Amino acid sequence: MPETNEKAGQDFEQVLDQSATEVASFDHRDRSPVERVQHTLHSNPAAVPLIVLVMSLIVFGLIIGSKFFSPFAMTLILQQVAIVGFVGAAQTLVILTAGIDLSVGAIMVLSSVVMGQFTFRYGLPPELAVLCGFIVGGLCGFINGALVALVRLPPFIVTLGMWQIILASNFLYSANETIRSQDISKAAPLLQFFGNKINIGGAVLTFGVITMVLLVLLLNYILNHTSWGRHVYAIGDDPDAAELAGVRVKRTLISVYVCAGLICALAGWVLIGRIGSVSPTAGQFANIESITAVVIGGISLFGGRGSILGMMFGALIVGVFSLGLRMIGTDPQWTYLLIGVLIISAVAIDQWIRKISV
Repeated sequence: MPETNEKAGQDFEQVLDQSATEVASFDHRDRSPVERVQHTLHSNPAAVPLIVLVMSLIVFGLIIGSKFFSPFAMTLILQQVAIVGFVGAAQTLVILTAGIDLSVGAIMVLSSVVMGQFTFRYGLPPELAVLCGFIVGGLCGFINGALVALVRLPPFIVTLGMWQIILASNFLYSANETIRSQDISKAAPLLQFFGNKINIGGAVLTFGVITMVLLVLLLNYILNHTSWGRHVYAIGDDPDAAELAGVRVKRTLISVYVCAGLICALAGWVLIGRIGSVSPTAGQFANIESITAVVIGGISLFGGRGSILGMMFGALIVGVFSLGLRMIGTDPQWTYLLIGVLIISAVAIDQWIRKISV
């Protein structure tokens, strides 16, 4: 009996002699030119903002002339968007997880106030005061992340509430007092470190601008070439599927918000160098400006898709429009009007591109 079963087991493939032997294949229909464009843009999310940035430079260059392309004008754009670039980088990390952080600007300002007040009110060394500012920024980010990941509150509600709490704490703690630039330069020049400039030909680069570019390049590498970066995208695409795949969703979410808080603290330090003083009223529109840069930069508000390079291109687009329209001599309100059109257009294009993945 065992021998019979063994022979039957060995001969079971004989019934397949007349079966098909070709490899399984799937039908592939040719994509239309429009679908190919959709696919290309879906694979390269920074392509659209880069195209818009180049076209904006060309248009304003033709209208204004060579003066617009002077090294000073080009680097002036970078200086104007440096703070937005930092805060936008923090916002990008959160939005990639399908969240949003309305408190980034408030964290930035509070961190800068802590750095200034700890130096001048308590007499701490500037190095230690800066470290305290980073601790405050990271702590604010941790609270945001814990409420989102552990308590499972909506990111919009959490960060909206934190924005109000941090903003009020900032004014109460600082007593709405500004630390003057001349006082900082005398007693704690380290706080103005990122305001130092490097002249290369006619170009003027600050340490803040250089650091912003390096930070964006570093985050771009981390998001695209590390497991943590892939986990961030996976959570934004589908957190349940990411958890089933072994991603520690809660821990990763908390780390994202902590990183965002630390980047905002760095932005606060750069802000001191940018304006020269420590002011509790500075950077009031950083929240909206960061979201604007992210949306124009082609990063999906639904999470899971986008490039931090696109965010930087989006910030530069706003800078180009602001400087270009100012050099033409138009009413500043035209800048807001055109940026509003860009925001709506960017979301519409994102929806159109997302159809390729449905």
